[in-house]
Amino acid sequence: MPTLTELFRERALKFGDFTLASGKKAKYYLDGKQITLHSEGLRLVSEGLLDLMKDVDATAIGGMTIGADPIVGGMLAVAAGQGRELSGFLVRKEAKGHGTQKFIEGPVAPGQKVVIVEDVVTTGGSSILAADRAKEFGLEVVMVLAIIDRMEGGRQNFENQGYVFKSLLTIEDFGITPPSL
Repeated sequence: MPTLTELFRERALKFGDFTLASGKKAKYYLDGKQITLHSEGLRLVSEGLLDLMKDVDATAIGGMTIGADPIVGGMLAVAAGQGRELSGFLVRKEAKGHGTQKFIEGPVAPGQKVVIVEDVVTTGGSSILAADRAKEFGLEVVMVLAIIDRMEGGRQNFENQGYVFKSLLTIEDFGITPPSL
């Protein structure tokens, strides 16, 4: 069976000229959905992220839709298989225009301790927005987890916001030197 790093190399790591969600230009791109929407990739990611939060006091996981959707689903399924109870939530980019018109979807309630999950972190902007929306809802964000840290300022931005940050891999695991910040 391939490792997570091997799956990324085979399926998700591309070289060329790219513009990232952060607006930064890059010579490589990591398409996390090529991993999180693949059975073996999602299993490896889910087991790994749950392991990173094994000693964390949190009852729910969530993140910005669409990137977090498969991660949340996978982690919930693996947690159930481990006998661990967790809830999931998704953060909308824009409030629903009908019904409850809320940003947070899922069986969570104000006061719950939660972990934000993300596939690839560059500056952390998407996860910070998800965390801000979670806090506005009344959730207590205790950690941010990512599959890969591109090592381009995300960790520092999370720490500046008071969040513990962990990732399964960094860009250095692919032999790529991060830019100096």
